[in-house]
Amino acid sequence: MSAFDGNGSPVKAFHLDRIHGKILGVCSGIGNYAGIDPTLVRIGFVAATLLGFGAPVLIYLAIGIIAD
Repeated sequence: MSAFDGNGSPVKAFHLDRIHGKILGVCSGIGNYAGIDPTLVRIGFVAATLLGFGAPVLIYLAIGIIAD
């Protein structure tokens, strides 16, 4: 099942990629949605976690619980 806009074009929607994901599939889903390599997203989350004092971990868990 896919969504379409008023012109008949498919609408791009975010979803978790549990098949290619490592933990919850959040980084893989973000990578697929943005059209970039999920490894770069994972590296970004690790760097943000180390520099952000743990807040990105809470954001990651929130996305994992809310999405899909």
